[in-house]
Amino acid sequence: MDEQTVFLPRAEADRLLEALRGAGFGRILGPVAREGTLLFQPLRRWDDLPAGVRDVQQPGRYRLQEQDTPRCFAWANGPQALKPLTFRPREPIWRAQRSADGQLSFQSTQEDPEPTALIGLRACDLAALDLQERHFMHGRFPDPWFRRRREALFLVGMSCAHPAQTCFCASTGDGPAISRGHDLGMAELDEGYLLWAGTQAGKTLLERLDLDAATAAQRRTVEKETHQAAMGQRRTLPGRHLKQGLYERLQAGHWKDVGERCLSCGNCTAVCPTCFCHMEMDEPALGGDSSEHLRQWSSCFNAEHSFMGHFVVRSDTRLRYRQWLTHKLGSWHEQYGRSGCVGCGRCITWCPVGIDITAEAHALLKEAPDA
Repeated sequence: MDEQTVFLPRAEADRLLEALRGAGFGRILGPVAREGTLLFQPLRRWDDLPAGVRDVQQPGRYRLQEQDTPRCFAWANGPQALKPLTFRPREPIWRAQRSADGQLSFQSTQEDPEPTALIGLRACDLAALDLQERHFMHGRFPDPWFRRRREALFLVGMSCAHPAQTCFCASTGDGPAISRGHDLGMAELDEGYLLWAGTQAGKTLLERLDLDAATAAQRRTVEKETHQAAMGQRRTLPGRHLKQGLYERLQAGHWKDVGERCLSCGNCTAVCPTCFCHMEMDEPALGGDSSEHLRQWSSCFNAEHSFMGHFVVRSDTRLRYRQWLTHKLGSWHEQYGRSGCVGCGRCITWCPVGIDITAEAHALLKEAPDA
């Protein structure tokens, strides 16, 4: 955000949707209050956004409340991040067909994704997308399903001024201000929105809008609010590189304690915006003349995740939670150069028993290293 930041009055916010449609984005998604939470849904007009809504998040608890404010983004996040839009929970990878004469043929299931704009992405979710890109798009053979969907997206990030009690993005260095990964950055004030470009595509869209420059006072207000949002976060991790500390405590007694509380339900991995574990399977049609090869989300909390031919490597919840935490906060550094946690707090909020990853990490590192 600099002198090139422009201001969009709240009463004219539909102009942004019109500009996106004019740029070829036939599908525009934004946060919509539905079934007691916030989900990315198609937007027809700016009024579809959740004006006057605030989220209340605690370990194992999520609620929406109405409040007296014109703001549409006065909340932290819902359970849904970008992940389902680029890495689908369940999808066919190819189909096999047997003809009448017994010949087999195989067809790819790749599709041409519709150009899609997403409005209201938090900094933590943009950081998570960067990690997903490092996983799915690295090397000589990037995942074609992920790549095509990612290339069809135009991302409008929203700086966060209202963190939840479960947020700790400031601790991981991934928020709350929008600083990277966006085509267009936004920040919300009572009177409207500040916008700035993050890519050439974002710059072209701003030129289409032809808005006046934001004032220095407006920029200072946004900077003050995002600073207060960072300072207001009470949860932290004990560091950004915990690999050595965790690996030195693989036999710590606290693993047993958290294993007795954890249900191995997989909620944390389902809502985590960076988790990418999946399984593949073949699903034949009832008629026996065709079959689909499917990919669907899995979890290191599932028993089959560590099945090795004739035995399960991680046979109890203690070992599965240890695998998840040491991978997320430790060995991701070897794979991607950083932790796999972006501080969104979803795993805390959506855990049925309220397990807190930050509290567990602190408790583990308080124990003496293994002998």
